[in-house]
Amino acid sequence: MRARIYQPARNAMQSGQAKTNAWYLDYQPADAREIDPLMGWTSSDDTQTQVRLKFDSRAAAEAYAKENGIEYTVTEPNKRAQNIRLRGYGENFASDRRANWTH
Repeated sequence: MRARIYQPARNAMQSGQAKTNAWYLDYQPADAREIDPLMGWTSSDDTQTQVRLKFDSRAAAEAYAKENGIEYTVTEPNKRAQNIRLRGYGENFASDRRANWTH
């Protein structure tokens, strides 16, 4: 069994960094999926691909994999730089604004 340990990226609808601190362990598929000749659905006998384990840290995920004899690869997350504005969103509506309101 091979597994992948990773930290998920934020989705396209998410502006903050919530729910991106956990680390996950996903099993890689052992066999290719098969196509059912009657219905055309794809299926597999491998139920491990349905398992996703959540950990608080990378070290905990690696320790679990080592303890259970699971081969794993670690995918490092690509962190983006924080975009912190000094006064934030409220700056748009401040009464002491120096620039003219543009819209």
